[in-house]
Amino acid sequence: MTEALEANAPAPGWRLTIGVALFALSIVLPLLGVPLVAAMGLSTSIIATASGVMLGSAEVLGIIAIAVMGKSGFAYIKNRVLGFFKKIGPPAEVGRTRYTIGLILFTVPLVFGWLAPYLSDLIPGYHGNEFAIAIFGDLIWLVSLFVLGGDFWEKLRALFVHGAKAMLPEKTG
Repeated sequence: MTEALEANAPAPGWRLTIGVALFALSIVLPLLGVPLVAAMGLSTSIIATASGVMLGSAEVLGIIAIAVMGKSGFAYIKNRVLGFFKKIGPPAEVGRTRYTIGLILFTVPLVFGWLAPYLSDLIPGYHGNEFAIAIFGDLIWLVSLFVLGGDFWEKLRALFVHGAKAMLPEKTG
């Protein structure tokens, strides 16, 4: 009942605006500040100290942002973000072809990542590009989760639930 009330609650005014600004600052501060300090040519200890202060300040700003927004502001942001992801998220059920493609996209990066260190001499262009290939494999794996659809997310989640049981249909296909 309280979730329904929070979903229909009007957006908080100035507190939400200030909270979002503080939260944005908590993200921007380390992303822009740390490279800026590093580019100044200061000593390593000063760069490390300044970077640590910025990262710590970012954490504190994030907590202050949530406190300023309050419960209603946080609920408003949460509902907006979750609503957005529900719109673009994977469908609950997918067809056989899409599921097969998704399974291929899911398994190939896992198998490649497992075998590549052992067979690196047999893979053209692998040496020197290990990091780029790993990032590419991770991106393909993440895309596969969306291609596979919402039912696959439930299957994946069931792997981590102790009491979950597989319920296979009578007919496959």
